[in-house]
Amino acid sequence: MPRILTGPLTRAMIVEKPHSALDERLTAGGFQVTRVDRSPDEDELIALMAEHRPHVLFKRSRVPVTRRVIEAADDLVAIQLCSIGDDSIDKQAAADRGILVFNDPVSNGRSVVELVVGHLVGLSRRLYETCPATAAGVWEKSSDERYEIRDKVLGVLGLGNIGRSVARVADALGMEVIFYDNRTVAQEVGQEMGWTLADSMETLFRGADAVTVHLSATDVSGASNAGCLTRELLLSTGQGRPQNSPRLFLNLSRGFLHSTEDLLEAVRSGAIRRAAVDVYPEEPRGNGPGWANPYADEPRIATTPHIGAATQEAQPRIAKRVARTQLTFSHHAAIRECVFSPRTRISMVDGHHDGRAVLMVAHSTERGTKKALDDAIYEAEANNLRSQHRDFEQWGLAIDVSLLDRPLSEPQLRAIAEHTTAITGDPDAVRLVRQITA
Repeated sequence: MPRILTGPLTRAMIVEKPHSALDERLTAGGFQVTRVDRSPDEDELIALMAEHRPHVLFKRSRVPVTRRVIEAADDLVAIQLCSIGDDSIDKQAAADRGILVFNDPVSNGRSVVELVVGHLVGLSRRLYETCPATAAGVWEKSSDERYEIRDKVLGVLGLGNIGRSVARVADALGMEVIFYDNRTVAQEVGQEMGWTLADSMETLFRGADAVTVHLSATDVSGASNAGCLTRELLLSTGQGRPQNSPRLFLNLSRGFLHSTEDLLEAVRSGAIRRAAVDVYPEEPRGNGPGWANPYADEPRIATTPHIGAATQEAQPRIAKRVARTQLTFSHHAAIRECVFSPRTRISMVDGHHDGRAVLMVAHSTERGTKKALDDAIYEAEANNLRSQHRDFEQWGLAIDVSLLDRPLSEPQLRAIAEHTTAITGDPDAVRLVRQITA
């Protein structure tokens, strides 16, 4: 039988130290908040979930939420990432349980963009090597391999929120922007901005003086982007540009897009003159010594510990946005920035007032489930004033959110699952039923 919940969500658990403003906003919105200021491993996370029974788990990017964690979390309704990347979560396991996964693709953008620009200047002027040399008493004043970024070609790989913002700033700095993104909407937006669309990643790398990478964990078809930046791609950087091209490479996106060995080879061979990396195939759970930096012996690769969003300004913005996302989901079943379909927005907030109820049902995409839901509402003699339906086909999950003129009783809510099982023959067709009465 599916899980049935009535009323707003009331219990939240926070791990990985998001900004404390998150606790304040959630508490003000009716949540009982448990904060765990560390990065628990799988066993500890399961134990914490059993102890505190959160409806919503808030986390950043380190702690893996595996199928084992999800299947042990009987009360979990949503996972809210206080970050963009969602690859730390078994999304299929979440979908199988009717658990929605949300992220924040907006709030850290400015901080990441500024770090990209800082790296473009720092690498172009060899600052990361020159500063420690000067501190050691070495006076090395020359223009060798030092460049202005104006009039250089910047290749932007991935034209999402951050990629677009980077391109705008580069444009303003006098750089020529080329980009590659296989999503039709991104291609249209980029060309409308006056940037040049490369017909392939190979064309982008060859035609750019500097490449900055802003890819998600998966491509437009849902396939993993792991390893998509091949040895051949990295070695081709700037090969279509003049011999004296800066040939820079920046990855502030995902650590698994390329191997550390391939980037080291590209830099040591001179195919890439300098690089900056903020993400790694393996990252530690917490701060402190003991992590092995794979680029430690290569001074031409500037390394930072995944600090793209680590600013005093970005973290409170993230807290504010994710709190708002979950408060509207809690009180109205409103959905935005769900990683199963990032551009989908569902909301009955405007019509949700006294005497009316919002009914949210998470179910499979099996034929007949939508009809079963509509039949159950009809048989309960409630009027469906407005509804929105979304299929997340890749995940085998569908969401229906309906505005009813009155609440359904507990037996009527259970009848939704019973009726759906009878029609589809699938006892797991309905995964979650939520009703919120204004």
